[in-house]
Amino acid sequence: MPTAATGRKGFPKEALLCAFIVMKCEGFSQITDLADYLENNRLIAHYCGFDIMRPLPSYWTYDRFLRQLDHGVLSEIMAQQVQTLYESGIVDASFIGLDSTPISANTRQNNPKSFAKNKFSKDNHPKCDPDCALGVHSASNQHNERRYEFYWGYKNHVLVDCISGLPLYELTTPANMTDSSVAKEILAAANTVLPLRECTFLGDKGYDVRDIYNTVKDVYEGEAFIPLNKRGTKDPKKLAVGNPICQAGLAMHKDGKTSDGHGGVRQKYCCPFRQSKSGECPCSHKCWYNGRKNRGCTKYKSIPSDYRRSIDRDCLRFKRIYALRTECERYNSRFKDTGQERLWVHNAGSAENLNTLAHIAMLAVACAAVLTGTHSYRSRKMLRRTA
Repeated sequence: MPTAATGRKGFPKEALLCAFIVMKCEGFSQITDLADYLENNRLIAHYCGFDIMRPLPSYWTYDRFLRQLDHGVLSEIMAQQVQTLYESGIVDASFIGLDSTPISANTRQNNPKSFAKNKFSKDNHPKCDPDCALGVHSASNQHNERRYEFYWGYKNHVLVDCISGLPLYELTTPANMTDSSVAKEILAAANTVLPLRECTFLGDKGYDVRDIYNTVKDVYEGEAFIPLNKRGTKDPKKLAVGNPICQAGLAMHKDGKTSDGHGGVRQKYCCPFRQSKSGECPCSHKCWYNGRKNRGCTKYKSIPSDYRRSIDRDCLRFKRIYALRTECERYNSRFKDTGQERLWVHNAGSAENLNTLAHIAMLAVACAAVLTGTHSYRSRKMLRRTA
């Protein structure tokens, strides 16, 4: 790292960087904890690169270093770690999963015990962190529960190797950015680190967007395993052969096909008595008395004509491969255990650097496990026991 040409010599930037890696390996969430740890463990401070015969850095030295650190340097370090593990056969891009985790900003409006009014109003933006945004995340993994929580902060999007459970690429965005809007950018950037050709992409319902399917299939020649997001649509009653049932309980008949305006095709179904000159609709549907020749209600069913709709999500192969996505949840849990669930900084640059440092620490544990010949490349505590 470049050093200043004038002024006091200060502390080596490499040593400060190593100190932050120690901070994330130990799971410290505050700089004060890191300063106390290095003060009481001078041998660790010596390994970081500090002169233990002189006073160690203060709180403001760490804070200023993190705020002024170029994030491109950290991205390059993380990319080199991923390439090293890829050459060692630890990580692979055969099965990759993309997920995001919420990062709460350091503001009282995220405190559940705060009595501030309109804490999560868009007009009441936190003054202490002008870069954060209002986001929402699910508070339950159950599909039948609609529980969610609002928060001010950021999102950390992580592309994880679902076999080794290690990160391949990460991106920090404001909390109001949707997961699907940055998926293509993350895949393109990760492809420059290691090849994603013929990969199997795993994602939750937040990535159920046609453009992501086509990108995985056409650009990377891979497969996408993403559950279908019905987006509030109802599951209509239908027969075993697929014909829908009208409100009166009658099986509807096919009545040709039509375009949906987005390159897809829809099958049209009509009332079985649409051309009847006499009789009454059993449910007195409003379309029965329209005064036209063809009477009765109509329904439409989309015919799978694109890659997204042609995936069989009920088959055993889809369920078994999609089960690998739980490795993303496990990694997010280890990521939060490094002290990244709630930030102590007040700007986007420092938040971005802290998140990347946490991933670098996780990859450093894996690299150390490879060098020492141990198999605990996921657990920080297990590696310390074997050291």
